[in-house]
Amino acid sequence: VGWWFGLGHFSAALYWIAHALLTEPDKYAWMIPFAVVGLAAVLAVFVGLATLAARLAPGGAARVLALAGAWGVGEWLRVWVLTGFPWNLLGTVWMPVPAMLQTAAIIGTLGLGVATVAVAAMPAVLGDGGPRRRRLAAVAAAHVALGLVWAGGAARLAAAPSVAELTAGAPMVRIVQANIAQSHKWREDLREAHLRRHVALSRAPGFEAAAAVIWPETAAPFFLEHDPRRRALVAGAAPPGGAVITGAPRATPPGQRPFRVWNSLQVIDAEGGILATYDKAHLVPFGEYVPFRGLLPLDKITPGGTDFSAGPGPRTLRAPGLPPFSPLICYEAIFPGAVVAAGDRPALLLNVTNDGWFGISAGPHQHLAAARMRAVEEGLPLVRAANTGISAVVDGLGRTVASLPLGEEGVLDAPLPPPWPGTTFFSRYPFAAPLTVMMAFFLSSYLLGRYISRVQ
Repeated sequence: VGWWFGLGHFSAALYWIAHALLTEPDKYAWMIPFAVVGLAAVLAVFVGLATLAARLAPGGAARVLALAGAWGVGEWLRVWVLTGFPWNLLGTVWMPVPAMLQTAAIIGTLGLGVATVAVAAMPAVLGDGGPRRRRLAAVAAAHVALGLVWAGGAARLAAAPSVAELTAGAPMVRIVQANIAQSHKWREDLREAHLRRHVALSRAPGFEAAAAVIWPETAAPFFLEHDPRRRALVAGAAPPGGAVITGAPRATPPGQRPFRVWNSLQVIDAEGGILATYDKAHLVPFGEYVPFRGLLPLDKITPGGTDFSAGPGPRTLRAPGLPPFSPLICYEAIFPGAVVAAGDRPALLLNVTNDGWFGISAGPHQHLAAARMRAVEEGLPLVRAANTGISAVVDGLGRTVASLPLGEEGVLDAPLPPPWPGTTFFSRYPFAAPLTVMMAFFLSSYLLGRYISRVQ
């Protein structure tokens, strides 16, 4: 029953994957049922195992608590197993309620998801046997706990400066959203025009006031380190005293073997110098590389016949006009506890992405929601540049400072919020915090089961 529930849940949530496969329908449309339903079937295993584990507990509230803890373990495993795919973690359902999000600064999105399952499933005990008063008390206790979580988050928001106060006098960043359709993005006859389009948008009125200009993932569709002419063109988008930060592919020098490519982010100053580079570490299976390539006769979905190579992992970069930042390319922003470099804490999360793969669908909204959860967990502001949207600036409490809607072309000029003072509990203990919550629910389930068996 849990597996079937998970199959429906993930199939409905991940339908937008079909959009990516329809960018070249003649090559990839046949993969849609395998990619959407097949991936959902794999992810549903974690839900099925959680419901199976819950059946080991006695009925009533003890079983609900066991289900919540086991669901949390399943989501934690989704962060790691088969390179990980923690998309749509359950705690993200609270995105429309900023007060509820604040708990993620303590126990993370994973811990918030455990509490969510417990509250949502607790009314099931009303159909169980046992004294009616005990069943009503369990449901009431769950919702009182939910109210306390909301009250704590509301108090945190009330004590914080408003967005306007927080950003008063802050440096302004310019985010470019060129809204280039994925089917056009890599066309040889259009790539130069796309690059010039980004430069023109960057230099629109107000350009001189920007501390930095930020372009999306692969906004520069050339190997800039080997292409001085186009690198000089990109440099024209760097504001006075600042830099342009762009996604771009990177490759080994011509003639060097083996030939390797990376999905990268580069910081380029007004003179055309490459000041810093980050290579994406968490690659998308089948999108950027083919697992078990020797066994699977498939091509990766992104252009080019060479698999992307993975970078070394999170790091903190410096750029003129910006505080130290942690670069996150595409879905690297969905991994809790894996978005900052150990020992070199940044003051900003910078996410560049190309959600043009997903069309006008739920995918870009879900992707932004995950990135906002990372901002709350880490207590760090988030700057997000997306090719087709949704581009946004978010503060360390998850509040949106400014955004540019999905499917629109334009620039977003927004002040850069400072990080939340100090560090969040989750940022100090990113693994221990949610796992402690899960263990607490298992222990509560065990103790409650023992108590009920004794009084019956």
